[in-house]
Amino acid sequence: MSTATQRLFHEVPEHGEPDESAAPTRGLARPEEVLRAPLPTPAPPPLAAGTAERAWQALRQHAPAYLMGTCSLLGIVLFWHLATTYRLDFYIRFANIPTPLEVLSKVIEVNGSPKFIKNVGMSLRRIFIGFAIATVLGVALGMLIGRYRLTRGFLFPAMEVFRPIPAIAWVPISIMLWPDNEVSIVFITFIGAFFPILLNTVSGVQAVDGVLLRASQCLGARERQIMWYVVLPGAAPQIFTGLAVGMGVAWVSLIAAEMISGQFGIGYFTWEAYSLISYPEIVLGMITIGVLGLMCSGLIRFIGKAMMPWLTYGARAGSNP
Repeated sequence: MSTATQRLFHEVPEHGEPDESAAPTRGLARPEEVLRAPLPTPAPPPLAAGTAERAWQALRQHAPAYLMGTCSLLGIVLFWHLATTYRLDFYIRFANIPTPLEVLSKVIEVNGSPKFIKNVGMSLRRIFIGFAIATVLGVALGMLIGRYRLTRGFLFPAMEVFRPIPAIAWVPISIMLWPDNEVSIVFITFIGAFFPILLNTVSGVQAVDGVLLRASQCLGARERQIMWYVVLPGAAPQIFTGLAVGMGVAWVSLIAAEMISGQFGIGYFTWEAYSLISYPEIVLGMITIGVLGLMCSGLIRFIGKAMMPWLTYGARAGSNP
């Protein structure tokens, strides 16, 4: 037997399994050493590069919408400038409308005065208090009315009686009901936001898939858990639609109440400017109301997207070919 054959027989046992003690002589690691060896750590991806790439992709995705929105706003300002500069008069008269430069100069002027900032702060305070109360009561009552037939039979007819009454029609009686004008203005703001939130919540609760409700009941969920984990998420899209609509109606109600019975606020500022025949301040008040309403609606949409991420994922999946 050759020397190589003798070495092979010494290294490999007769039952065919390799001799672990001979592994180091051939430069191989033992099995227990392989198991004890730490796994190689993958190199982390470059965070800065990944973040910049995602930001660039998001910018490219939303760039057409931003561009169209900018062009729309610039088109309105351009028409406003041309109509007021040349004093157009074709049934709609622009003779007394201030130019954009006059309004801009008024913006610079009022920013140096604390009176305008105080008026804006008072309006924001009233809108958030009234809207918060309307959100809590509207969503709570809407879920009860939409979910339970007994509650719907008792409460919904009364709500339908009060719903067609405009918020501005509540101004005289609210002055008599509440001890001061501040509470009455907040109440009118609440009335304006309450009914859109209530009706959209009822509609959202009634539109929840019955299969989900029966499945949760079969899995042993209690009624409180069904309301919190099934009904509320299922009705959330329509609830946030009601919140957006209610915010717009709340601003309309607030401005009307401030013009009639207020002593502070952006609505009072606009009406006072009309009484003093200060046309640039009238336009400034209107623009301020529009910007504040846009910011409030944008905040609601942002919160809705953050609380309903499944809608964003579904939209992305549906847009992919």
